[in-house]
Amino acid sequence: MTDEVLIIDDDTRLSAMLFDYLSGNGFAVREAATARAGLAELARRAPGAVILDIMLPDLDGFETCRRIRAVSDVPVLMLTARGEDTDRIVGLEIGADDYLPKPFNPRELLARLRAILRRRSGTTGRNGVMRFGRLEIDPGSRVARVDGRDCAMTGHQFDLLVALAQHAGRILSREQLMDLVRGAEADAFDRSIDVHISRIRAAIEDDPKHPRRIVTVRGAGYVLARRQDEDA
Repeated sequence: MTDEVLIIDDDTRLSAMLFDYLSGNGFAVREAATARAGLAELARRAPGAVILDIMLPDLDGFETCRRIRAVSDVPVLMLTARGEDTDRIVGLEIGADDYLPKPFNPRELLARLRAILRRRSGTTGRNGVMRFGRLEIDPGSRVARVDGRDCAMTGHQFDLLVALAQHAGRILSREQLMDLVRGAEADAFDRSIDVHISRIRAAIEDDPKHPRRIVTVRGAGYVLARRQDEDA
């Protein structure tokens, strides 16, 4: 699947260069020239990662990152023309995943972007099994387990769970979930995503009425909690 990147930067030349470079390396790219436009794009459809400039014409990148973190765990790579250590430290403290001063080598940006995407994709063992606290998802065997107990669900529901797990910590809209499982029968997903999510919760949650693993983000979609307590 192609990862989507949202670039929030008012430098049109740099954005154009990144658009061409990242598109040529398998990414789908969206652009926003202001912080508010970028936040609106994020709310409209969550990307796989955000490349965020600190120097923006309306809100600075630090405040923009704070607002992103208030609603999303999407990976954020911050860019700046300033190279002071304090900027880097502040950026990381408010929730940025990485920091790259301008000018930079596009290959380094690509490597850093891929690294933060890997770090945010959940814990995967050598055998491909994904683990989130007490929840274990085995795509090879097509089995989900909690505390070693198999969780009963349909094939469609397992595909949805895998899609959420592969993007753990990232809000996925209903449309994105439909795209991710498009190999399954389309009719099973058109208007029934919520029903399937409800049944997945019944299978994997300790208390389906108060879910802690698959969380609803009102007006945006669903997210599988990337970090889970030991008792979750």
